[in-house]
Amino acid sequence: MIRLDDEPQAKPISEPNTFLEEALFKARTIMLTGGVDDAMARRVCERLLALAASSADPILMVISSPGGHVESGDMIHDMIKFVGAPVKVLGSGWVASAGALIYSAAAKENRYALPNTRFLLHEPRGGVGGQASDVAIQVREIVRMRERLNKIFAEATGQPLEKIKADTDRDHWMSAEEAVEYGLVNKIVSHHREL
Repeated sequence: MIRLDDEPQAKPISEPNTFLEEALFKARTIMLTGGVDDAMARRVCERLLALAASSADPILMVISSPGGHVESGDMIHDMIKFVGAPVKVLGSGWVASAGALIYSAAAKENRYALPNTRFLLHEPRGGVGGQASDVAIQVREIVRMRERLNKIFAEATGQPLEKIKADTDRDHWMSAEEAVEYGLVNKIVSHHREL
């Protein structure tokens, strides 16, 4: 991670703030920040289901994530598509890797970014080890995952599958403006009223 100062990284807040949780729920807003893992996926999916059950009004999901576990990203991606309420996503800071997978689940017209957001698409990464037969299985699964993710990004952006394959072969960083041109972002916004 690139930092602009010498400050140590902030420690994560371990206890939920009831006031903030209630205010965000009333505002139909979900904050998805940090690394994507099974705990985050459960928390975000619980909120999506609860908000969708309370009303069919749009839900706003603010995403700032370096990515993480693809399967946890899949869970959130699929839930965004599953719930009855439309989900608007707002990229902030960085939307990378599994974070971009989650972001791409929203309908194109519901994908927004703040002006300084950066996006990263790339192939899945993972360590491989064990017996030769296990390594072969793991490699096969990573290849299948890459093909599946490339299809998701091609469908979400309108880019040809071959372009997505070429772009994700290495880290493919985009500014908010470049992500609009690429078809990942619908609109760059500077104020809530623009959503």
